[in-house]
Amino acid sequence: MDLEARNQQPSVRAGLLAKLREYKSDLNNLKGTLKRVSTGNAQQGAREELLESGMADTLAESADHRSRLLRTTERQNQTTDRIRDSHRTMLETEDLGVSILHDLHQQRQSLLHAHDTLHSVDDNVGKSRKIIGAMMMRMDRNKWIIGFILAFLVLAILVILYFKFVH
Repeated sequence: MDLEARNQQPSVRAGLLAKLREYKSDLNNLKGTLKRVSTGNAQQGAREELLESGMADTLAESADHRSRLLRTTERQNQTTDRIRDSHRTMLETEDLGVSILHDLHQQRQSLLHAHDTLHSVDDNVGKSRKIIGAMMMRMDRNKWIIGFILAFLVLAILVILYFKFVH
């Protein structure tokens, strides 16, 4: 504790060191008291006589306390086992959740790729429609031109035949 107090900031250090000195002096006082009490062997015999008279009651209470302590320990062990099982289940659930999230991420990537591909195909279909529309307009124009040329040729043949047979 002395090292910890010395490593603190100067404003806090002084207060901590003062408390530490108080605690050390209290500890020394208690050690002295303990030495005085433990040296009194004459008083020890009287003390043991007093304790032996109350020993019968203490044994009955001790057995009761022991049985309650054993029951409590058993309940605590069962609770610990349940907590371990719950923890194991939680870890399994977490692993399953991570696996599901990984699968969902892969599916999302597949969907995004499919969306991009579909968008590209849609753009290509739009361009194809424009090209086919332009081709249809050229085809219609070519039909009209061929129709006019045929009509002109038929008219020219009729005019030639008219002049040939009439004159």
